[in-house]
Amino acid sequence: MRIYIVLVLFLGFYGFSLPAQPYYVALNGSDLNPGTLAAPFRTLNKAIGLVQPGETIFLRGGIYPLNASVVIASSGKPDAMIALHAYPGERAVLDGSGMPLSASYRGFRLKGSYWHIKGLDIRGAGHNGMLIEGGHYNLIEQCAFYRNRDSGLQLSAGASHNTIINCDSYLNADPPDYGDADGFAPKLDGGSENYFYGCRAWKNSDDGWDGYLRGANHVNNRIENCWSFENGYLEDGADPGPQANGNGFKMGGSDDRSLSHTFTLQHCLAFRNKVKGFDQNNNKGSMFLYNCTGYNNKGPNFQLNQEVEPGMEIVVKNCIDLAGSPKIAAFAEQARNSWMPPLAAKPADFLSVDDSAAYGPRKADGSLPDIPFMHLGPNSGLINAGIDVGLPFNGPAPDLGCFETNITSASGYLFLTHFILSPNPLRNAGELGFQLDQSAHCQIQLFDSAGRLAQTLADREFKAGEQHLPITPTGLPPGVYYLKIQCARRGKITAQAMKAVVVLPE
Repeated sequence: MRIYIVLVLFLGFYGFSLPAQPYYVALNGSDLNPGTLAAPFRTLNKAIGLVQPGETIFLRGGIYPLNASVVIASSGKPDAMIALHAYPGERAVLDGSGMPLSASYRGFRLKGSYWHIKGLDIRGAGHNGMLIEGGHYNLIEQCAFYRNRDSGLQLSAGASHNTIINCDSYLNADPPDYGDADGFAPKLDGGSENYFYGCRAWKNSDDGWDGYLRGANHVNNRIENCWSFENGYLEDGADPGPQANGNGFKMGGSDDRSLSHTFTLQHCLAFRNKVKGFDQNNNKGSMFLYNCTGYNNKGPNFQLNQEVEPGMEIVVKNCIDLAGSPKIAAFAEQARNSWMPPLAAKPADFLSVDDSAAYGPRKADGSLPDIPFMHLGPNSGLINAGIDVGLPFNGPAPDLGCFETNITSASGYLFLTHFILSPNPLRNAGELGFQLDQSAHCQIQLFDSAGRLAQTLADREFKAGEQHLPITPTGLPPGVYYLKIQCARRGKITAQAMKAVVVLPE
């Protein structure tokens, strides 16, 4: 009998040290105040002008009108990020709906590096909701960008090594042409090593993700566990015309069709977009698609059928195209995709093909909702039908598509969502919670970013039920680590999971 764990952990990507006295900003505050919880500032600019590396700004809940861009030019440090967070349990909305329609009126212009911005809504800006303008090593977490008059979040001027986690970008539209407003835009002159995880982009007038280049070349970026849907339409459902592209993930392209944008997409989902789900768009760079799913896009779910630059490649493995006709270049490296005989995808393979739940609220920790849409049903022949591409999987082989199943019997399908890592991020000590449906021997280890074993947290038998494992990152320097869990019965590994974790300075 097999067992499975579904463990999804995502913590802050980099650390910050809380000072003895954070700065607070509130609608009932005054910039003449000292910026304490009892006597907060009124404006965010006041706090930004004072905050130092390792310090935190808390923005109390409410709607803050924006008449001009919030410009962040200062920087934190690798071991002392600057934090700008919504106050715990509250939601702060930065509202630029009174701004003119102009590139001079972005919501945020983040020029600095080593900032951790968490829990903010940025809406109605005269251009981008947020522009990361040359900044590096920033973490944008649990933010929402909507009804802005260009892309929700865009990266420019060589912005690199930024991480965007569990963010939503939707209903962004740029009148009068509607041809530039994407959900997330690592495009034009943006840089490399930007990483999107657990994000959603929907109903943006142009594309969900856009990697079109102008002013940069040979950049690379990665998208994991992200959903892109119903892009290419306006908020009322109208089609603004052909200039609004309407692709889910547009992986590149350039004016002269010569530039190279290497994209890696893992466990991504594209559906109901106006044109294509996953689109090469004359990109000359490498494109790696692992365990992605396309369904109900009006154009091809997958279109990667053009030549690439010498030395570049197209790799598509373990992907599902439901009710479509993929257009994949003959030279592409393919393996175990649903359109490759003897495999085939049909509606009966899935628990549900109703996408309505994808628009639903996120979970309390900011992660994507658990939905039956596009999850394989217990009798699907696409379960355990994939090839190992280095991503975590349950059972003897990976499933096809963006959701790995957790089947505990031939007649049952189970979501296991009991997982906790507290605190978040991890400093001196914390606790990992997960659940086993049967007893198993589990090995839980931390690896550094180079893949070297940093610490073994557990290597023993666990009984069935809820688990509460103390975690103490003894002697580890601050930084990004990877938590890997492997569980076995009768000596055979039958469950594994791996996600990023952060260790903060003490």
